[in-house]
Amino acid sequence: MNAVSPASADSLRAALAALLDGLPPSRAAQAVERLIANYRGTTPTDAPVLRDRSDVAAYAAYRMPATFEAVRGVLDALRAAVPDWEPRTHTDVGGGTGAASWAVAEAWAERPPRTTVLDWAEPALALGRELAAGVLDAEWRRERIGSALSLPESDLVTVSYVLKELTGADRTALVTEAARAARAVVIVEPGTPDGYERIIEARTRLVEAGFTVAAPCPHSGACPIVPGADWCHFSARVSRSSLHRKVKGGSLPYEDEKYAYVAAVRFPVTPAPSRVVRRPQIRKGLVQLELCGPDGLGRDVVTKRHGPLYKQARDAEWGDSWPPEESD
Repeated sequence: MNAVSPASADSLRAALAALLDGLPPSRAAQAVERLIANYRGTTPTDAPVLRDRSDVAAYAAYRMPATFEAVRGVLDALRAAVPDWEPRTHTDVGGGTGAASWAVAEAWAERPPRTTVLDWAEPALALGRELAAGVLDAEWRRERIGSALSLPESDLVTVSYVLKELTGADRTALVTEAARAARAVVIVEPGTPDGYERIIEARTRLVEAGFTVAAPCPHSGACPIVPGADWCHFSARVSRSSLHRKVKGGSLPYEDEKYAYVAAVRFPVTPAPSRVVRRPQIRKGLVQLELCGPDGLGRDVVTKRHGPLYKQARDAEWGDSWPPEESD
């Protein structure tokens, strides 16, 4: 069955709102508070903590928008590096309710790929299937995500917010299997020091398997960040639902999802000349950009004397390619 309506942040929010209709807000908030504490912790992958539909509904409403926005940001960077490439098949490993699959379908909205979502938690798969009805062209399949997993050959494999749940041996096996099965691999983890370390481990394994880094790095060589001194991560703006505000407190209509990632491919790619790796610092008459380039970490200071480039620097965002492409 082909998708009959486009996947987007708005359509996902609408589906999630309908999902929570009738579920008492206090019950949803309690479920989220409990699940946040252990779902991305040390619980073995073969013992899912999403116990029933209420658990899954609450967790999906809380986490899917953030995962969607993070993966959307990664796919934007991948598409900028390979603008003419379109995946026809996609495997979403550990996809749960399918947030990454929604982002993939939006990224290639004119011809969304056929997706296979793999996860151990049957309640998550069932709810993901329900949410995606009439939107995603997808198969939802129960699989244990570990060393025994065999992936179908796919143009694109996504692994979002999964590696932390696995043992070191299972992480190695999963990345190795993704490299065998895919033409392009996207891996996303929380934007924390340990999340970045897992990304670097995966990046190294992908490069050793013959992949070229498409994003965020402008090269496939060693990361120039001194281990333990800093970490590479990015940020996505997420609209906060009433459930988010109830669980986290505060009244802001948004929050920022921090994430680390690598996107790597087996075909020709044009990485960014350099990448803005911190939020640009705008001062009177100048913009300071912290960059990662082919020669390592550096800084670019753009002033009014740079003419049109100054306005582009003021508009630059954390995670953008720099310098911008010259317009005709």
